[in-house]
Amino acid sequence: MTTGFYWDEKCFWHAGGNYALTLPLGDFVQPLAAGGLPESPETKRRLKNLMEVSGITEDLAMRHAPAAAWEDMARVHPETYLSAFKEMSDAGGGELGLRTPFAKGGFEIAALSAGLAKGALFAVLQGELDNAYALSRPPGHHCLPDWPNGFCLLNNIAIAIEAAKAAGLAQRFAVVDWDVHHGNGTEGIFYDRDDVLTISLHEAFNYPLDSGETSDRGNGAGAGYNMNIPLPSGVGHVGYLEAMDRLVLPALHQFKPDVIIIACGFDAGIFDPIAHQLCTAETYRLMTRQVKQAAQDLCGGKLVMVHEGGYSEAYVPFCGHAVMEELSGSTKTAPDPMAPTVAKRQPNDRMNAVFSQLISEMVGEFGLAG
Repeated sequence: MTTGFYWDEKCFWHAGGNYALTLPLGDFVQPLAAGGLPESPETKRRLKNLMEVSGITEDLAMRHAPAAAWEDMARVHPETYLSAFKEMSDAGGGELGLRTPFAKGGFEIAALSAGLAKGALFAVLQGELDNAYALSRPPGHHCLPDWPNGFCLLNNIAIAIEAAKAAGLAQRFAVVDWDVHHGNGTEGIFYDRDDVLTISLHEAFNYPLDSGETSDRGNGAGAGYNMNIPLPSGVGHVGYLEAMDRLVLPALHQFKPDVIIIACGFDAGIFDPIAHQLCTAETYRLMTRQVKQAAQDLCGGKLVMVHEGGYSEAYVPFCGHAVMEELSGSTKTAPDPMAPTVAKRQPNDRMNAVFSQLISEMVGEFGLAG
């Protein structure tokens, strides 16, 4: 098996622009720390560094990819939005939407982030790689066609899907978003479509506050092709795996995609500072095992993972490394140093039973045999 890992140092240089009380950013001035953004580069950089230290990179196809072309971006985002983004970026940066500040050169970095997702998807669909991970930054799943929000400036996964579809590489795409926040942007872009199944597994009433309900199933031709799985705060390892097993996997088998794409956020992790779920590195390992098996059963193993959120600089690297171990089958490990602690902080049997009942209700609502 050949697993690709797509990354670029420039993606770590995305910064908050007007949020950053540092040197004027852009050109050869690297942002200091997070550069004013809660969405810090260090979670991603420390994951990449951990992979180098563990030696797992030796078992991966470490790759770069060119930035998404204007034509690629314009299949998802209006020319007016792209032009405004580029002009503001060239002029020193600014903010186009809600919680989306960027510094000079932010447009080019966002295009590169989308290009990593596109490169990973193309390589898998063309048979160059069995599966792949794109360490994209800035993230993309909140970005609507003309409204960036939640740190997302371009919708990386949507741009990759539309480029692959235009190239005739696949016709049916499934997106499973397990970032702790609702993938409202990806949902909105494909809400009227039956060729893209969008599934978002998220913490209820986190971000955005007004989206992500189970009743939002799609519109027109897309009716039934959007699935939201809002979970209450406090769901841990057992609950997430049950939601995957009884809701996500049956929906994938029902849809039969040509490729499965994971919007891979690590902010459902137990130590995340802006969420309230209790997932562990082992949770992410086993969820990866579940979707990897589904890809084997449904689409010849074609599986692509695109990085989204995750804000614990200490814990995200171990969650990500567990994913890469499972994705690649490598025996080079980075054991979770917090495993004894997180095992003691999981929901008790009574709470897991409550979560299980909620999942049962959603199984019935969605008409699944989960």
